[in-house]
Parts: sequence; C-alpha cells; structure tokens
Amino acid sequence: MLRLALVFLLVSILAAVFGFGGIAGAAADMARILFFIFVVLFAVSFIFGLLNRGGPNLPPI
Repeated sequence: MLRLALVFLLVSILAAVFGFGGIAGAAADMARILFFIFVVLFAVSFIFGLLNRGGPNLPPI
C-alpha cells in the first residue's frame, strides 16, 4: 500500500511538471489518503504486536 502511495505521489509530481493541475491535485490527494491509511494500519498492527507478546506459547502443529 505504501508503494501505491508512492506511485500516486510520482504521478502527481510528473503531472505538475507537465502542467496538468487537476490531475496532479487528484493524484496528490490519493497519495495522501493512502499514506494515512498505511500509517493507521501500521500503528494498529504495532499495538496488537505489543499486546500479543506475552501470550501463551502454543506447541507447533
């Protein structure tokens, strides 16, 4: 997902260089949204990882 945010960021930069303002703004908005989704998912998985650290050790299957 972070890769997709970077792709939209590059598309917005290229569109801005070539003068397509509307496309650049839309791509930058998509990159911003995807980046914040990535940050939220990272934080949630980090918190669940910390909470699951002291769990019981299950035998391998």
